[in-house]
Amino acid sequence: MIGGMSSTIVIGDGPAGLSAALFLAKNDHHVTVYGGDETAMHWAHLHNYLGVPDTGGSAFQAVARKQVTDMGADMVEETVTAVRVDGDRFAVSTEGTGADASADYLIIAGGKTATSLAESLGIEGGPNGVDTDRDGRTGVDRVYVVGRLAKPNRSQAIISAGAGASAALDILSREAGDDVHDWDSPPKD
Repeated sequence: MIGGMSSTIVIGDGPAGLSAALFLAKNDHHVTVYGGDETAMHWAHLHNYLGVPDTGGSAFQAVARKQVTDMGADMVEETVTAVRVDGDRFAVSTEGTGADASADYLIIAGGKTATSLAESLGIEGGPNGVDTDRDGRTGVDRVYVVGRLAKPNRSQAIISAGAGASAALDILSREAGDDVHDWDSPPKD
């Protein structure tokens, strides 16, 4: 594992957000995922997700959420209502408790208020989504947008998961000061 002490808030608990959270948590970063398990995946059926047998979206979500929490990420079942820059960190407020939390990085991966949250940070979007680079980086340093918000017309679970993983690897590389490769080796007999 790649050691790290940074923290990331992930807004959205569909494939993009959960994939980013999994990579970061696996590599010892503190990750908090906000979402109410209301992703569009519950209305999907996966036939083309590499390595996953034909499965329903709700079953996929259950496995993915468990995988992320088992790896150590915190899952908060609340809707983020506001994001803001707080010094050199990003702070969020939630609907349920109104509680504030902050982190070094912010990944916006969906949710009911995703577009307005991005816009509140000065990140503009259009009919083709929010303008990001291939790793999900936006024009705001340390803010990533992945998934349906970045590619509304090309939204697929496997594409979104890859985008989340790419954003996470970018954060890991940035923290390490060098390119990071997250290779896993099979256990030795």
